[in-house]
Amino acid sequence: MYRGINAISLDEKGRLALPTRYRDALFSDADNQVVVTIDTEEKCLLMYPMPEWEELEEKIQALPSFNPVARRVQRLLIGHATEINLDGSGRILLPQLLRDYAALEKQVILLGQGKKFEIWSAALWEARRSAWLTQNNSAIETLPVELQTLSL
Repeated sequence: MYRGINAISLDEKGRLALPTRYRDALFSDADNQVVVTIDTEEKCLLMYPMPEWEELEEKIQALPSFNPVARRVQRLLIGHATEINLDGSGRILLPQLLRDYAALEKQVILLGQGKKFEIWSAALWEARRSAWLTQNNSAIETLPVELQTLSL
């Protein structure tokens, strides 16, 4: 499971050095391969270890292509999916088109989300996190039942 928040600097070529605590798992479990794609709801990137991506991709491809919402998800997630190999130093080179989509510059946030990571512009992450923290929590009725019964 990938968890935690990490402030990372992109180098001048657009490479992101993964924290060492994640490298061993990615080296062994994913054979040094990840897939990076866009998030369809936020201006950030999603990074999956290859085995996790392959499972998700199979499910996405099985969606009905005549359903406009399913087709949108297929086009965006699979269409932007980019296979990336970790180099010997545990770095990945983020393609320029993906960096542009997520407005990634020098400072980025790598956010562990269980089976995947999110990659955010540090400035955009701060703004979104602040907005989420100040949202009115009175909309509990819109939470799934599983979350309504969860105690933190």
